[in-house]
Amino acid sequence: MMKFKLLLWQCIRSREVWLSLVLIALLGIIGILIGSKHLSKQQAAIAEVKQYQEQHFDRQVSLHNEDLGLLLYYAKFAYIKNLDPLAGLSIGQTDVNPTVKRITIKTFEAQKFDTDLVNPMNLLSGNLDLSFVIIYLLPLLVIVLTFNVISEETETGTWQLVAIQAKSKVRFVISKLLIRFFLLLIVLIFLFTVAKIVLGIPLNINFVFLFSLSILYALFWFTLSFFVIVFKRSSGFNALSLLSIWLGLIILLPAGINAFIASKYPVPEALSTAIAQRDGYHTKWDTDKLATIQKFYDHYPQFEKYGYPTDGFNWLWYYAMQQMGDDDSKKQQAALSEKITLREKTSEGIASILPNMHMQLAFNRLAGTSMSQHMNYLDATDTFHEDLRLFFYPKIFEEKYADTINWDQFPPAYYEIQTNKGSLKILIPLFIASLVMIFMAIPMARRL
Repeated sequence: MMKFKLLLWQCIRSREVWLSLVLIALLGIIGILIGSKHLSKQQAAIAEVKQYQEQHFDRQVSLHNEDLGLLLYYAKFAYIKNLDPLAGLSIGQTDVNPTVKRITIKTFEAQKFDTDLVNPMNLLSGNLDLSFVIIYLLPLLVIVLTFNVISEETETGTWQLVAIQAKSKVRFVISKLLIRFFLLLIVLIFLFTVAKIVLGIPLNINFVFLFSLSILYALFWFTLSFFVIVFKRSSGFNALSLLSIWLGLIILLPAGINAFIASKYPVPEALSTAIAQRDGYHTKWDTDKLATIQKFYDHYPQFEKYGYPTDGFNWLWYYAMQQMGDDDSKKQQAALSEKITLREKTSEGIASILPNMHMQLAFNRLAGTSMSQHMNYLDATDTFHEDLRLFFYPKIFEEKYADTINWDQFPPAYYEIQTNKGSLKILIPLFIASLVMIFMAIPMARRL
């Protein structure tokens, strides 16, 4: 016990250790504040939309009361994705894709992937959330704390004393690593406590698993560092080796894997869907109206009772054209969704053997900000859009006045994200990665 206290004192008296711990804590707090600002921005947008939508409908009714078809050409209905407070820890797809969609009953594919106007330089740099600090910067702290655990003793000439006095040199090294792990654990506890208070995160299972993932991720980097330092090389060699591994795992491998997945599952359907949707609508201006209306009735046979008006402009024919924009691009839509799903599954498969990628995907899933969860939101938006069409089409075709509709029944609608509930399975890849590093280090550790 006394030896452990001496090792602890030796560690914490180091100015470099304190500076490193304080720096990572400050960066973590900054990440939490950025996450809080992101959530506040989303909440402000939601509040603004709620206030605007009622005024928007009142204005449209006053302008186009006698022409419901024209009113619904302009009228927009808000569909809001409620963010989990955990999204402040891992911003994920909400950094790029909006959480509020305001859609009309016109062709949905033209609106599906609309995003907010954002400075592209900001998108390039991304947001410094807590997940970024943990996944990218925490390993650097581990490297700083551990690269000279053995080499420092060798270079200062005290290793021979350790060999004589210590009952086990391996236990001595592990004790020094455990002290540093303990200090890092205190920083993580501090950061997650601050995050819970600032972001108002409930103490639920997902929050616990995010914290557990962070601990196991730090443990992986400690075991990786242990594997490197037991070779008893110089401090410079250890630092260079660990930084090279960090660069490969954190930067090079994810970039290469992203390029591989993009080449394996190209998405020309992203362009072909847009073209098919545009052609499906715009070419109908020069197509026989009767054929367009017939295709519309093939999709919605319940509306065939409204006949086949082909003389001049009419809203039945116009919204039939809009519907054809979605129908004619249906095949491309399905192919695009399938490619995105395949990309996500392939990424998850590869991430199971790469701790940093697994961390990123797991953080996003637990926070409700993954790509698959965003695609689920878009699918729900499609259903919401279809319900609006089915409600308004009969009223447009029957030429109802706008003031005959109770517009109060259309407040902004909300979508609740189905976040993945944390399970022990999500911890297994990091646990296995740590065990692998330990088993690889055992032969060299015995030579100490």
